[in-house]
Amino acid sequence: MNLDTLYKKAVEVGISRDLRGPAEMKKILETEEAEFKKLTGEDIENYDTDRLFNPYADSRVLFGGPETEVKKAIVGIDMDVAELLLAHTLNKDFGRAIDLVIAHHPAGRALARLYDVMRLQSDLLAACGVNVSVAEQLMDKRIGEIERRLLPVNHTRAVDAARLLGIPMMCLHTVADNCVTSYLTGLFKAREPERLKDLLELLKRIPEYRKATRLTAGPKIVSGSEGNRCGKIFVDMTGGTEGSKDIYAQHAASGVSTIVGMHLSEDALECAKKANLNIVIAGHISSDTLGLNLLFDELEKAEPLEFVAVSGFERIRAAQRPAN
Repeated sequence: MNLDTLYKKAVEVGISRDLRGPAEMKKILETEEAEFKKLTGEDIENYDTDRLFNPYADSRVLFGGPETEVKKAIVGIDMDVAELLLAHTLNKDFGRAIDLVIAHHPAGRALARLYDVMRLQSDLLAACGVNVSVAEQLMDKRIGEIERRLLPVNHTRAVDAARLLGIPMMCLHTVADNCVTSYLTGLFKAREPERLKDLLELLKRIPEYRKATRLTAGPKIVSGSEGNRCGKIFVDMTGGTEGSKDIYAQHAASGVSTIVGMHLSEDALECAKKANLNIVIAGHISSDTLGLNLLFDELEKAEPLEFVAVSGFERIRAAQRPAN
């Protein structure tokens, strides 16, 4: 398939796996279109028209023509200058015929606006029972922190290398994170693990987490113990990056007992412990890999693709994974 088709299909999958549901996603895109129609002059020239169909600012084509045919992609969790040079070398010296570089973590303009997708977290928190005004105000503060933190970052470093090497590049971040969040939420709902040890066992049946366990980076309880009952489980794996550390007391008040996440800072963990929440860290790279694999499973329903796996990624297909 061509690059534009691949990109738009990935966005469609991300929207279909968004826990906010199709009605809310339609409303978000309609609001964006209404705002666009109000723009004039330079604001129109500077507007990113992808926002009219793609609500995830951290998932973008970063370099390459829309008609570029993609049969083989090199895929990794982090794709920087070193990985781009590797792709170039594999093509030039080993004849690998790689058409596209796919990164999970954002770069370029997608990194510059990473903070924008964090509003998704407010909606998921509200759906889970957190007071919506509390969720929005806590997240607005955190979004401001992330926006300011990104201001001095050299966003275009990897994208400049892709352009000079002539290798098309894209990043698929929240569209993939939505897939893993939706999958695990459905899995826990269907299997209803009673205690944290049951939840860990369930995670370790998933090949991405099983591999991580063999590499000593598997799922781990960081708050609570194996015998603790799971209670209400909240999967915290989408929305750009870690949310507000002040939200955990609100989680507990809303009835959540266990949070399953990719990663957690020490400050956030201390707040979670004070709220007496169970916290299970499923794993960062393994969760990102699972999200990408779930996304690619859907993309390959239209047309098979060949993958060269690097930078923490491994292509594992649906047949190897327990259904939810």
